[in-house]
Amino acid sequence: MLDHLRSGKLKAYAVLSDRRSPAAPDVPTIEQAGGPRLHVTTWRGIWAPKATPKDVLAKLHRAVVAAFGHPDVQRRVADLGQEIAPPDQQTPQALAAHHRAEMTKWRPMVEAASARPD
Repeated sequence: MLDHLRSGKLKAYAVLSDRRSPAAPDVPTIEQAGGPRLHVTTWRGIWAPKATPKDVLAKLHRAVVAAFGHPDVQRRVADLGQEIAPPDQQTPQALAAHHRAEMTKWRPMVEAASARPD
C-alpha cells in the first residue's frame, strides 16, 4: 500500500493509531483528521503447543528476538510501514498481556455484530 500512497495512486485520510506512522508522516491520526478515537494495532506472535519444553520455547524466543534485532529485518519491516515492538514487549508475558487486552477491547464489538468464526 505504501508504494501506491507514495506514487499518488492512493490517498490516505488517516491512520488508526495514536501517533503518525514514520512510514507516512504526512498522514494524520484518526483524531487529527476529525474522527473518533479508534486505534487498531498490528501485532504478531508465535504460539507453541502447551506441552512444549521450556528450553525449546526459550530457544525459539531468542531466535525471534535476534531476528528482530537484525538490521535487514528492521529495514524490511520499516519499508512495509510497520514497526517492531520494543525489546521489553518482545516477551511471552508481554504478548499474553497484549493479547488479553485486545480480546477485551474487541470482544464487545464482535458480540454486538453477532460475528461467528467460519
